[in-house]
Amino acid sequence: MITKTEITAATLAAALALLAVPVSAQEMGGPKAGKEKCYGVSLKGQNDCAAGAGTSCAGTSKVDYDATIWKYVPKGTCETMKTPNGMGMLKPGKS
Repeated sequence: MITKTEITAATLAAALALLAVPVSAQEMGGPKAGKEKCYGVSLKGQNDCAAGAGTSCAGTSKVDYDATIWKYVPKGTCETMKTPNGMGMLKPGKS
C-alpha cells in the first residue's frame, strides 16, 4: 500500500524533474509555425536554441549578432533584417 507521504514525495520528485528539463527540449518539437531560424540577428542572451561555441542553448549567447547563433523571426523577414554586422542569414555564418 502506498502512503500519503510516498505519493507526495513522488509528486515532488516528478515536478522537480520537469523543471530540470533543458530549454533545448522546446526545439525537439520542430520548427515553429510561421517562423524561421535567422542567424546573426540576436543580441547576447536573447538567442533561441542551438547557440554557438561556449553556450548551451536559449538565452546563453555572449555576443551580439554572432553569425553562428540563431533566433526565431517571422518567416520571410530574416534576410531583410539589418544589423551592425550585415544582414540576417538563413544559414550559419562565421563568427
